[in-house]
Amino acid sequence: MHSDEDAIRELVANWMAATKAGDADAVLDLMADDAVFLVSGQAPFGKADFASAMQAQAGARMQFDGHSEIREVQVSGDWAFAWAKLAVTTTSSGQPPVAREGHTLSIFHKRDGKWRLARDANLLAPVGAAKHES
Repeated sequence: MHSDEDAIRELVANWMAATKAGDADAVLDLMADDAVFLVSGQAPFGKADFASAMQAQAGARMQFDGHSEIREVQVSGDWAFAWAKLAVTTTSSGQPPVAREGHTLSIFHKRDGKWRLARDANLLAPVGAAKHES
């Protein structure tokens, strides 16, 4: 049987694969319409701003590679959270790669039988900036 935890882990894996492939439509389909992203140094933003950023990155021929190591998933009814260690490297044409790593805390909501990302707090910092590992 496919558990809710399995479905959330699959969502994260699909997100990573779609991001690496540059498939913005697939990534956007994995999030709720009212999704909110919390990123250090920026005001909170939603799905429309996320989509615009993905389009800009595609236009700049930015490539992504990364790995998400889920450390915990907890499910309560139609809501769940997961925290993970995430490492991402972005490469733009003619620029050196930029590597960032850190932790994320994601909240998922199950609507119409499908889990979607509802909220995401991303604490990525340049590689080497994080001093404490867990």
